[in-house]
Amino acid sequence: MEPADPERWKRAAAAAAIAEVQDGMILGLGTGSTAAHAVRLVGDRVAQGLRITAVATSRATATAARAAGIPLIAPDGLAEIDLCIDGVDEIDPGLRAIKGGGGAMLLEKIVATLARRNIAIADVAKRVERLGARAVPIEVLQAAQGLVTATLTRLGGTGTLRASSAGMVLTDSGHPILDATFPAIPDPLRLARALSEIPGVLGHGLFLTEIDALYCAGPDGLTHQERPADA
Repeated sequence: MEPADPERWKRAAAAAAIAEVQDGMILGLGTGSTAAHAVRLVGDRVAQGLRITAVATSRATATAARAAGIPLIAPDGLAEIDLCIDGVDEIDPGLRAIKGGGGAMLLEKIVATLARRNIAIADVAKRVERLGARAVPIEVLQAAQGLVTATLTRLGGTGTLRASSAGMVLTDSGHPILDATFPAIPDPLRLARALSEIPGVLGHGLFLTEIDALYCAGPDGLTHQERPADA
């Protein structure tokens, strides 16, 4: 077994996914450390003549994409894109995931939903048997922060306002993030529905049906999993 090298594993997973990118595609580019490898690799292919247009899921990704020479368009007028490639914070055997560690979960979900095919890329540490070891990020209207926090308590969880040394962390749209932790998430679909029904919740990081395929790399090599047709 090779020594741990998460960045190399992330890059291997990204490279496998990038092999699916074809000329003429509109490509969704995710946010986070794993997705950053995908952006750099797409930039390399664009420099070699690949003709694509990309939709970025955050300002950080847009900045990296422009630096890599990748043409960008806004998602505003799009009804569909060809392919989205993004990382995950956790992913279970059914390709259900938690995302949003980078605070971009709402636009990531919009772009993932626009995509005819959505590929998750990850290192092996992101594979879990059951979701819930990581917090579920929730983007909220500031006026609803108290309401959402209280509702999370009734749902058996705890909401913590995301902050840094500079103060409250805001999404690119200017909204606070509540990181919701639960002792367990036995029914992710039920939780997702409950979160979506809270007034003031703009989006959350449970991605339960959006992911079509996973490329995951680790010390034992690269694995590829497709979502079953009936899932």
